[in-house]
Amino acid sequence: MMSRQYSIFGEQLGQGSGIEELMDDLGHALASGGDEVKMLGGGQPAHIPEMNAIWRRRMEEILEAPAELDSMLCNYDPPRGKPAFLAALAKILRENFGWNITEKNLAVTNGGQSAFFFLFNLLAGKHADGSTKEILLPLVPEYIGYANQSVSESFFRATPPKIETIGKHQFKYRVDFDQLEIKQNTAAICVSRPTNPTGNVLTDNEIAKLAKLAEENNIPLIIDNAYGAPFPNIIFSEANPVWNENIILTLSLSKLGLPGTRTGIIIADEQTAAAITSMTAVIGLANSNIGQALLEPLMRSGEILQLSKQIVQPFYLEKSKLAQQWVHEAFDEQTPYRIHLSEGALFLWLWFEGLPISSAELYERLKKRGVLIISGHYFFFGLEHSDWQHQHECLRMTFTMDEATVKDGIRIIAEEVGRAYAQAR
Repeated sequence: MMSRQYSIFGEQLGQGSGIEELMDDLGHALASGGDEVKMLGGGQPAHIPEMNAIWRRRMEEILEAPAELDSMLCNYDPPRGKPAFLAALAKILRENFGWNITEKNLAVTNGGQSAFFFLFNLLAGKHADGSTKEILLPLVPEYIGYANQSVSESFFRATPPKIETIGKHQFKYRVDFDQLEIKQNTAAICVSRPTNPTGNVLTDNEIAKLAKLAEENNIPLIIDNAYGAPFPNIIFSEANPVWNENIILTLSLSKLGLPGTRTGIIIADEQTAAAITSMTAVIGLANSNIGQALLEPLMRSGEILQLSKQIVQPFYLEKSKLAQQWVHEAFDEQTPYRIHLSEGALFLWLWFEGLPISSAELYERLKKRGVLIISGHYFFFGLEHSDWQHQHECLRMTFTMDEATVKDGIRIIAEEVGRAYAQAR
């Protein structure tokens, strides 16, 4: 078989990754297992009936307006995005949050994943002066999809969190500001809020401290807001959205229920937004029109804010509460388990202190029983010391599937974790 040599870029992006392996594994398991497979590992948003009805209504409106349909399907939008969509978004952000934003502060991307590929490689990596810059993650675990996005060698450095235990079965990660170090080669600070995988929401005070550190060191603070406010607003705690010209904020239409449209949004200073626009033009000419066309009138009217607050947020809050209840019912008192405070997003993050097997082995055991979760160790990238036992004691599970699937999956997780502890006694 012929063997080809690839560039550093090709080796980094074309030779497999943790997220590719997980998505491939999940896809094949679903294809072979059908309804018997309990898919608790992926980030697929739920199909919310009320939101699906909104999308059907919008599609009907577009179908009844031939010029709008032709524009959506048959025309390229500018690389920055659909002008009417950008104008409506800028207006809603100005009027509801007082942010000094125009269309020049915005850039649409082909989903949030592409947004971060552009941002990370725009800011970090090799620079013309010979330096190599890095992205600082002030708290891990953090989103697995960031890990392999460098076009050369990895450029992430992470700080372990403080762990605050709460009662007998809960805990919360907090930024350890005493250990957080901004170095000369730090290009940006990056956090997700709410955090994928843990459902952690950094407090307003933590965000303010990070923003101040970033400004003092003349670097941007990047906030991944895929689950946050103003939309889809999957936040269950008190958290105020924040932006200024030193903050780069990303939004997504996926968690509203439109992952198939692949529509991400970057809110940044004008120079950064223009650079992202140029990258879009080079790599993909333009972005998908469909998500922007569907959302533009909902943005213009402000309806999107009400839908997020009155439909999307309560839907996921109820699912989170039910999943936590089932965890407490399924695990016996002989099993040391904790749930990270579920403050937002679509997941529960479970910690089994002193787990006798690794979370990767637990994943394999659960997979044999038709339950697919994600081993926690994938989310602890960027650590300078990789021997921290905690990273092998956690798992991420989603609660977006139907209630029977989630409840039965949790029962099987509890059985396998309990068996692991029992075998070690």
